[in-house]
Order: sequence, then structure tokens, then C-alpha cells
Amino acid sequence: MTARIISGAAIAGRIREELKTEIAELKERHGIVPGLATIIVGEDPASQSYVNSKVKACQALGIFSLNHPLPGSTLESDLLALVDTLNCDHRISGILVQVPLPEHIDESKVLVAISPEKDVDGFHPVSVGRMVIGQPTFLSCTPAGIQQLLLRSGIKTSGSEVVIVGRSNIVGKPVANILMQKAQGANATVTICHSATRDIAAHTRRADILIAAIGQPRFITADMVKPGATVIDVGTNEIGKTAEGKRILCGDVDFDNVKAVAGAITPVPGGVGPMTIVMLMANTVKAAKLAHGIS
Repeated sequence: MTARIISGAAIAGRIREELKTEIAELKERHGIVPGLATIIVGEDPASQSYVNSKVKACQALGIFSLNHPLPGSTLESDLLALVDTLNCDHRISGILVQVPLPEHIDESKVLVAISPEKDVDGFHPVSVGRMVIGQPTFLSCTPAGIQQLLLRSGIKTSGSEVVIVGRSNIVGKPVANILMQKAQGANATVTICHSATRDIAAHTRRADILIAAIGQPRFITADMVKPGATVIDVGTNEIGKTAEGKRILCGDVDFDNVKAVAGAITPVPGGVGPMTIVMLMANTVKAAKLAHGIS
């Protein structure tokens, strides 16, 4: 048996086409152009690459994009002042502050400063609280992308055993909350494993859907996977570079061996990654509509 490959790149492409239509309609019928402001502090190459990808995605879809690259020495007070300015800028539907931030800046203080109505990253405590109790809100982009991957691939979540390896605020915790929600129809039974879990493999082998988000290369091996399970690999680990200097990536799953056991699996790259950016675009469009009272 060889697993069916769940292509995040292909699914993200379909969502982009849907968004193009929606954005064109917003502009034609209502004169509304969604806008995304991105802020990056410092010169971390990975962060710069992520922000550049988001700016290009905006341009391709017709979303107004405003990028603020700031030096690593930027004061916390100056960053907070910029966020406040963007909160009041009617051209801007959503604000994204690229993390991690330099050590002298309190990340939680900056994220809380973003207006919940423009929190398209889904990190504000108001957004997180609404997610937990099942109210409509902006969902964190990677977890929302995982949900869409499952939904659009025909993977049943209702009644399924979902095991998540990793408990980060960015992936593990929010995807657990999303997939257990009754209100959103996911209705999964969710287990979260982490560094203090005894015998992680005993849990992962029960999973109908296994989500790996632990940040360790090829951590999930074939003997940890239930035959026929769906495996979602969130990991993006750099394990070397080519002679040309291009990064060599692998996931948190031992893809080559696990694909012989699983029923469906996401690749790295080309799996969860493309979904994260397209869900950010979807949240930005949603924010623009909410700001103008359009359901």
C-alpha cells in the first residue's frame, strides 16, 4: 500500500481561485479592496522569506499590501506606535507582525496591541478565546489550513481519533480546539502528546488522523502509525543545503517509510506550508468584509 498524497499546493491553488473571484466581486460591487499590513523587525532570512511570500500572495490576488521592514534595534514603543497607526488605517483590513521578535521586545504585548478586528493571524487572546468556546473568529492560519486540507481531501473528522504531537500556541493547541469543536462540525476526539508524554507511540498508533508538529526531523516513524491513518506533517526542518545554497527540508515525519503504512499523507514541502499563506489571505478578505458589514 502506498499512501495517497494530499497536496497542499493544489488545494491552496483552488482556494486562491475562489479568493480571486471574491476579491473581484468586493471591488466591483462594493468598492472594497482588502488590505494587509506586514511588519518585520530585523533581518532574519527565514522571516524575510515568509514575509516576501505573503506580499507576493497579496499582489497575485489583488489585495492591497503595505510592508514595514524595521531594523532589529527598533524600540518596543516605536513598534507599538506603528501597530496603533495601522489599527486606525482604513486601508488595512489585517495586520501581521512576523515572529519571532528581537529579545528586547515583548511579543505578547505587541500581539495584544493589534485590534481583534484586524487580527488575521489569530493570535490575539480575544481570537483565541472565541475559538475555544466555538464562536466565529479569525483562526490561526496553519491550524485553519490543516482543517481545510482534511475537509477538502474528504477525510472524515467526526468521531475520528486525532492525535497531535506538539502543544505549541501556533499549531498544537489551536488545531486541537478546532478539530474538537461541535459548533464547526469537526467533532473529533483529540489527544495531544508532548515532551512529557510517556510512550508517545502508544498514542500515535491509535490515531485515525495523526498531526505531527513537534519540530524534530523525521520524528514520526512507520512503526508509530496506524495502517491506513491520515498523516499531516506540519514540520519544516532544514537538514542541509545544496551545492547552490538552496535549503534542503524535511518534515517531522519519516515520509519515505510512513507513506507505505499511511492511507494519506502530506509531503514536505508542498503540504501544510502553502495552506498557511492562503488562509492568511482568506482571513484578510474576511476582515475586510466584516469591517464593512458584509456577511
